[in-house]
Amino acid sequence: MTPLVLAANLGLSFAALAALCLSLNRHHAEVFDRRAEQAAVLRLRAFGWGAIAVSFFVAGLWEGWAFGPVQWVGALTGAALGLVLLLSYRPRYVAPAALAALVAAALPLAVLAASA
Repeated sequence: MTPLVLAANLGLSFAALAALCLSLNRHHAEVFDRRAEQAAVLRLRAFGWGAIAVSFFVAGLWEGWAFGPVQWVGALTGAALGLVLLLSYRPRYVAPAALAALVAAALPLAVLAASA
């Protein structure tokens, strides 16, 4: 079950970190050519921290609390590396990539939930 949990964590982590990144005016302006509205900033931050929490619990519940947090940190690190590279070279792709990562995380989560 480790590859499914890792795929779900990578998708959730990338989407969460992208949301937190886009809640900053500098990055939001790079991606969307405008400053973020205050309501959008609050929604992005709430989603980002919520998705990070969900990814932590997914790792802990399905991988066990001894190995799950280790895998979670690794997934966060990999997602952060991908986000930094994408933001550096193709900032316009961050929002579509975050949505794709969220959709890609839903499939392993559905498989995990069905097998539980």
